[in-house]
Amino acid sequence: MSRPAGIALRLDELRLALMLLTRLPVGRIEGAAPSMAASAWAWPLAGVAVGAIAALVLALMQGLGLPPVPAALLALAVGAVATGAMHEDGLADLADGFGGGATRDRKLEIMRDSRIGSYGVVALALSLGFRASAIAALAPDGAGWALIGLAAISRAMLPAALVLMPAARGDGLGKAARGEETPALHALAIGLLCLLPLGVGAAIITLGAVALASGALGLLAKRQIGGQTGDVLGAMQQVGEIAGWAALLALAA
Repeated sequence: MSRPAGIALRLDELRLALMLLTRLPVGRIEGAAPSMAASAWAWPLAGVAVGAIAALVLALMQGLGLPPVPAALLALAVGAVATGAMHEDGLADLADGFGGGATRDRKLEIMRDSRIGSYGVVALALSLGFRASAIAALAPDGAGWALIGLAAISRAMLPAALVLMPAARGDGLGKAARGEETPALHALAIGLLCLLPLGVGAAIITLGAVALASGALGLLAKRQIGGQTGDVLGAMQQVGEIAGWAALLALAA
């Protein structure tokens, strides 16, 4: 029995979201693929998949008696493998470009270079270190759900960035991914729902922190290079997740 057309389309959009944001095997899309913008509602669900894998690894390592920090680092490592470290790569490229380029064109040139510089190394070290320490501090009480919720809400911000920000380049992911308001709103709603297991108050505060950090990076990118690129989106996910962990740590203090 064939699926109704609407369900089949949603499944294809979900599959495309997983193809875009993860390296997880999801099969092939038969027929015409949906647009990147149409799949944006499912981007937080791609985050759920990555966060769930990381949370499972964290739980397994804790069950084996591993100390919190090594367990957290392994969870983040597996999450990076699941995404091909694409968001970490975006953060490193953005740090190198914004830190090392004197002009807009030079910044974009550096960001496109596959080599990593000192600014990128420092940015990655700080990102991984802060997130690992936050996971270790919150484990075992709420780190698993937080891994899932923050992975979702940090990716839920990206469709909104595509709607609100112009493309900085005439080619590349930022140009190809033109945002649409309805999928972007649906993504935000799904991201918020994924935070609710942490509690309503914590979900609202965390949402605000992630949105504030993502928006601040968006404004910085607009000033530095005139808009968004794939690297900006990747860095936005990382910065949003860090802000979310910071909010949860503050709430737990």
